[in-house]
Amino acid sequence: MASPGLLPPRSSLLSPNHYLLGTRHSLLRFPLFSREKSLYIDCRRTVLKVFLEWEVLMKTGLKVLLIVVGIIVVIGVAGCQFYSGNYNRMVELDEAVSGSWAQVQNVYQRRMDLIPNLVETVKGYAAHESQVYSDIAEARSKVGGVVQISAADLEDPEKLRQFQEAQNSLGGALQRLLSVTENYPQLKADQNFLALQDQLEGTENRITVERGRFNEAVTAYNTFIRKFPQNIIANMSGFRQKEKFTADAAAQTAPKVSF
Repeated sequence: MASPGLLPPRSSLLSPNHYLLGTRHSLLRFPLFSREKSLYIDCRRTVLKVFLEWEVLMKTGLKVLLIVVGIIVVIGVAGCQFYSGNYNRMVELDEAVSGSWAQVQNVYQRRMDLIPNLVETVKGYAAHESQVYSDIAEARSKVGGVVQISAADLEDPEKLRQFQEAQNSLGGALQRLLSVTENYPQLKADQNFLALQDQLEGTENRITVERGRFNEAVTAYNTFIRKFPQNIIANMSGFRQKEKFTADAAAQTAPKVSF
């Protein structure tokens, strides 16, 4: 046993590894610290690995995102071009129908304007043909009530039917008027009547031509908006089918005004 006041023997002291913790030799040999250092290194490696994987994932995701955005943009541009191209074509065809309809109305109005002078000329030689004049006046009055239907009304089959019936009725009354003139040789020699006859004949021929052109324009328009996928755009944009003149023999044949 050591004497009081004296240091214990050297052999009884603890190992330097337990005292010299600050030295490199002690750090390497201290079991607890080595285990913590190993965990720290593993943690750093794991974090670094996760970071690298995240970086690769971000780069890959960015590429995928850019590709998806690019595809969406391309599809959007192509869709806009397709829609605008077909829409503009529908507008062009619709305007062609409106223009053809305006020409039809013009030639019918031209015939309306010729009738009063023609009737007055015939009256000068056949004043007693009151029934014929009454029929013409009535037919002309009916036409006056429907002749100015708009191009938008062409989508309504009933309105176009009324228009065609009124015009056919007026054409029939003109036929009867002209047949009356066969009984008046002096009327057939009248220069004013001959001039009106030529104008009426030309107008009736123009009516037939313009009706045919109108039907062609309507056919082109209706065919285009009924095709797929144009029909989808037509329904979305409010384009509707339009009516055509029906094939009526009496309406298509100009009155005989030659003598």
